[in-house]
Amino acid sequence: MSNIRFNLEELLVSIQKIETYSADFQDADDFYHDQKSFDACMMQFVVIGEIISRLDADYKASHPHIPWQKIKAFRNIIAHDYFGIDADEIWDIINHKLLPLKSEVKSLLEEL
Repeated sequence: MSNIRFNLEELLVSIQKIETYSADFQDADDFYHDQKSFDACMMQFVVIGEIISRLDADYKASHPHIPWQKIKAFRNIIAHDYFGIDADEIWDIINHKLLPLKSEVKSLLEEL
């Protein structure tokens, strides 16, 4: 179980980094044009996908309400089609999907 705990804690760290790196921006355009912040967030999304790929398949199957495969697929898009990334989509994910994921991960950690 400690490996699961470690991975979930690292998942939270990456989410918190994305929140920090994107906090000073008002919209997707400003965020996208700050290359350091945008690239730093993209790297953390890649890290999140890598962490999810390391989680045990049975563990992920026991928590089907979390879109594990979708998150991992997003990592692959960033890693393999970086220039095709839509800044508005990234901004939407940061502002509408990251907080629910963070809450879910915190709940999973409390269950351990």
